Amino acid sequence: MAEKKTFEKSLADLQKIVEQLEKGDLSLEKSLGLYEKGIGLTRFCQEELGRAKLKIEQLKAGKQDE
Repeated sequence: MAEKKTFEKSLADLQKIVEQLEKGDLSLEKSLGLYEKGIGLTRFCQEELGRAKLKIEQLKAGKQDE
């Protein structure tokens, strides 16, 4: 069964990718693959943060209406 993608897991995976790339001991092909995966994780995290921000704004607006 595939593990559910979460913000926290994606962020942790992204941090690992950054650490691997910063070491500089990977082949170009492996580096490009990790970079591509990192871009996908970054986009996912940005989308999740955007949804959280929208929800917070909606909750704050709801409190103001009360």
